[in-house]
Amino acid sequence: MIARHALLAAILVTSLAACDRSDPPVKKLERAAEDMMGEVQGENLPRQAKGPYAPRNECLDQPGAAEFLLDLRNAAAARNADALVALSADDIMLDFGGGAGTELLRERLAEESGYLWNALDEVLILGCASDGARMTMPWYFTQDIKADPYMGAIVMGEDVPLYRSASEDSEVLGQISWNIVEAQEGRREGDRFAEVIWINPNDDTPVEGYVEVEKLRSIIDYRLIVTRRNNRWRITNFIAGD
Repeated sequence: MIARHALLAAILVTSLAACDRSDPPVKKLERAAEDMMGEVQGENLPRQAKGPYAPRNECLDQPGAAEFLLDLRNAAAARNADALVALSADDIMLDFGGGAGTELLRERLAEESGYLWNALDEVLILGCASDGARMTMPWYFTQDIKADPYMGAIVMGEDVPLYRSASEDSEVLGQISWNIVEAQEGRREGDRFAEVIWINPNDDTPVEGYVEVEKLRSIIDYRLIVTRRNNRWRITNFIAGD
C-alpha cells in the first residue's frame, strides 16, 4: 500500500507539471488525477519535464509523506478548508507581518477571490524537496538560485519562446525550459509580455527579450513548508515574499 501511494504521489507531481498553465486551477487537479489513475494502471511514470528547475519530488522516501501529499491534493481539489486546516499546525505562519494561525487561514481560504486556494494549486504543480526534517514546495525554493530574489522568476514550462519584442509575431531568440530569468523594470499591470534577461546555457551569454507574463513565477512567490511534529507532518508555513 505504501509503495502504491508513493507511485500515485510521484505521478501527481509530474502530471501537474505537464498541465497547461492556462487551465482553471481545479481543472488542473482533475486532469492530474485522471492521468494519475491511467498511469498507475500502465505502471509507467510520466516523463520528467526538462529544465534545471523542472518540478521533481524528493519527499517520497520520508515516512508518511506520500499519504500526506495525497491528502493535501484532495483538500485542494475539493476546496475543503476543514481538511486543509487538519493538515496545518495551529501556529501556521501566513505572512511576514505576524499573520498566523488556523483561524486566519480559514478566513483567507474563504476570500471570494480564492487567491489562497489558487496559490496552493500552483504550489502543488512545482514539486517537493526534503531534508528529512521538513518538506518544501516548490522544489526549486531550496535550490541554489543565483538571481535577485525580487527580480528573478521561474519560466514555467518547456520550450517557452523568448521573443525579440513584446509580440508573438516577433523573432524567437531562444526557447526556455524551466529556467531562471531576471525581469526588467517598467512592466505595467495588464501587460501580456515582460521584458527579461536570460542566460543562454549553451554559451552563458545574456539575452534580452520578452516572455509571456503567464509563464513567469516569482522566485519568492507562495511556498509551503511542512514540518514533522510529534511524528506527523503539518504545514507550518504558507507564505510569499521575503
